[in-house]
Amino acid sequence: MENFEMLLHGFTVVFTFQNIGACLLGAVLGLIVGAMPGIGSLAGVALLLPLTYKFDPTTAIIMLGALYYSNMYGGSFSAILLNIPGDSPAVMTALDGYPMATVKKRPGQALLTANSASFIGGTIGMIILTFMGPLLADIGLKFGPAEMMVLLLVAMTSIGWLVGSNPTTGVVLSLLGILVASIGMDVQTGVPRFNFGSVYLMGGIEFIPFVIGTVGFAQVMRLMDEKDDEVKAVTDRLTIRGSLLTGHDFKRLLPPAIRSGFMGTFVGVLPGAGATTGAFLGYAMQRAFKSEEPLGTGAVEGIAACEAANNAAAAGSFAPLLALGIPGSGTGAVLLGGLMMWGLNPGPLLFTNEPDFAWGLIASLFIANILTLIIALGIIPMLLKILSVPVRLIIPVIIMVCFAGSYSATYSLYGVMIMLISGICGYILEKAGYSTAPMLLAFVLAPLLEDNMRKAFVISGGDISSVFFNSAIATVLTIVFILIAATPIVRAILTKAGVLKKKNKTN
Repeated sequence: MENFEMLLHGFTVVFTFQNIGACLLGAVLGLIVGAMPGIGSLAGVALLLPLTYKFDPTTAIIMLGALYYSNMYGGSFSAILLNIPGDSPAVMTALDGYPMATVKKRPGQALLTANSASFIGGTIGMIILTFMGPLLADIGLKFGPAEMMVLLLVAMTSIGWLVGSNPTTGVVLSLLGILVASIGMDVQTGVPRFNFGSVYLMGGIEFIPFVIGTVGFAQVMRLMDEKDDEVKAVTDRLTIRGSLLTGHDFKRLLPPAIRSGFMGTFVGVLPGAGATTGAFLGYAMQRAFKSEEPLGTGAVEGIAACEAANNAAAAGSFAPLLALGIPGSGTGAVLLGGLMMWGLNPGPLLFTNEPDFAWGLIASLFIANILTLIIALGIIPMLLKILSVPVRLIIPVIIMVCFAGSYSATYSLYGVMIMLISGICGYILEKAGYSTAPMLLAFVLAPLLEDNMRKAFVISGGDISSVFFNSAIATVLTIVFILIAATPIVRAILTKAGVLKKKNKTN
């Protein structure tokens, strides 16, 4: 009850002309930044942080918090309409969002599904943050390098299921993603790996150019490869009425959005996990539940699962930041720097010593969630016009976006070269019938897995048993990892023995 009263106090802090204006500005900028490939929440918050030097600390954090949160909304726009994820969490959204917008000719419903799920997941995350923030932060502290390593192993192993009935293909593509992520400097020794004598490769492969090329530029090549009569712009159902979700669609998105909302909030409080991991785990978790359509073909459930998870994770990441002073992501680290710059010390005493600041920020997230939803719904008619543009005209635009996004990520032609090479490789893989999603997700998670694995083995002195079974959390996750890894093998043996019937398709 005390937390609820403090939340109401937070709303009184937010409801001033200055703070509401800052929240609205952050929401608008977050949508723009999120929809522009190559920027993302980290760069967006970092670039706008200097603008807040003259602001009141409460007003400044309200604007930056709204920007970070609304960025989760914006990333889905370009992912759904152009198949170019605006930010790394939107990689999962593109798997079902783009097919739903183009193949099924339901772009409005795809955008509304993403926005509705984002709102539901974010609301769940904020409610949990309000009443259980310090408790969640304490739980997050129990996840040391060993626990995070096993959790990421579970995530990496389940990538194989993203390709449907052939987990072996998913594992191979995941290993390819890990190999690409290993290029560059060793995280602990500083020794160059797989750089082939190139100075540029010593810095590793940047994610933004890699994903823009693998997904976006490869899409351009596919569009150019198809015949004119096979590539038709979506010109129907561009009205608001034609874009509304049906009651059946809402019933489909609600269960995965609620599940991913709870799961994403928990992922958000884990150190280093972030919204990207939340989006992936939300999508992977949906595999365990029934979907009306196969995931990856434009399923409402797939869009809802990952969008709710990444917004909930964004809200959950504020729990360790405020309660313990521990950032859960790169963006959180920038926000932490801002707090210290304003003379505030995040930690358990922040809620006591600076209640206006702490609870004003939490209350502003609720306001930002509503404002972002209203703005996102308001611009859907304008966004839908993108799909009415003839393909021969939109291809040059997408190419320009790919080049601009890749260059802005590295400020050199190195990013453009990564984009071009990865685009060709992605096109070849897609042409051969292989999904690039497992490779991209493994590429994202591999550095985090390696970092935690190295730390865990250093702490344990190389004792494997103490790494995998050093705590109850690690033990449970290890058992889950073994079950996931063994399931395809056991199923193959049982199918060969005639105990199980071979499935023609999966959810």
